[in-house]
Amino acid sequence: MDDKELQAWVERVSLASFGLPFRHKARFNRRLRSTGGRYFTHSHDIEISPAQLEAFGADEVEKIIKHELCHYHLHILKRGYRHRDADFKQWLKRVGGSRYCRTLPDRAVPKRLPYRYKLVCGRCGTEYLRKRKLDVRKYVCGKCRGKLQSYTLDLRSETE
Repeated sequence: MDDKELQAWVERVSLASFGLPFRHKARFNRRLRSTGGRYFTHSHDIEISPAQLEAFGADEVEKIIKHELCHYHLHILKRGYRHRDADFKQWLKRVGGSRYCRTLPDRAVPKRLPYRYKLVCGRCGTEYLRKRKLDVRKYVCGKCRGKLQSYTLDLRSETE
């Protein structure tokens, strides 16, 4: 899909969902990674992430288009067009737009254990769980002042 097809799509959605014409530019922007779309208040243009289309399909992108059109039409009508405004929330719910876009697969944060390192006292066997790596030469056991040994926990074993 190219920018001309996107422009026609946005115009169709605007008329069908809002009953108002879209008279500005709509285009794809490949640099958008953490957001599905963007509305510019100074130019009234809309940008859409093509990665959302590739990853989740046309239905999800149509919800993003409706979200951006809510910003567009409310701004043109001089009503509350920001995410926190009641007008925006009501319009978004009415037309079936998405409040947030889905996270792209390549940006998803992998599940991690809360602790990455385990320190074990060589004398009394006391275990300490740590998030950050620690220089065991500088520290001793808090109970018996014994030498500590450091182990890295396997992150995959408990998350699968």
